[in-house]
Amino acid sequence: MDRFRCPWVGNDPLYIAYHDDEWGVPIHSDRVHFEFLVLEGAQAGLSWSTILKRRENYRRAFDHFNPEVVAQYDGKKIAELLENTGIIRNRQKIHSAVNNARAFLEVQKEFGSFDAYIWGFVGGKQIVNHWKELSEIPAYTELSIAISKDLKKRGFTFVGPTIIYAYMQAVGLVNDHLVSCFRHKEVQN
Repeated sequence: MDRFRCPWVGNDPLYIAYHDDEWGVPIHSDRVHFEFLVLEGAQAGLSWSTILKRRENYRRAFDHFNPEVVAQYDGKKIAELLENTGIIRNRQKIHSAVNNARAFLEVQKEFGSFDAYIWGFVGGKQIVNHWKELSEIPAYTELSIAISKDLKKRGFTFVGPTIIYAYMQAVGLVNDHLVSCFRHKEVQN
């Protein structure tokens, strides 16, 4: 039986697995939140498939996205990451990941968890959109602008409104599966 998927998926098995198993599923793990913040920041200016293909390398390079460990990275570790051909070797993006780990820990301290902080923006409930066409899905929203501003105020970098909207889609704060996609109903919390 063929199931209709969002058209952006195409035929790439990596994209299909990501769409079918992860995209839009509400996440409540701080480690996964940190992973997507790093990956979405790394993706800036690149295609998501470029990042997906390197995801396992990122997990190894960034200590499985443990923010406590990443926050301790020093110049030697950053130099090592800049030599790692398995990730995007962009100095600003690598520094951003380390900086964001430190800011992430501060948010955890203040709110008890990053999850409590980020889900607070949507009142703990996923925003379910009812798009019929890909062209209807925005690149950013008023909410992603507000979250972006708050994150920047807290010291985060590479968290512009477009990056944050992609992050919101990835972690299920917003359900942007087309209504015709089999995952639209499945990911609703």
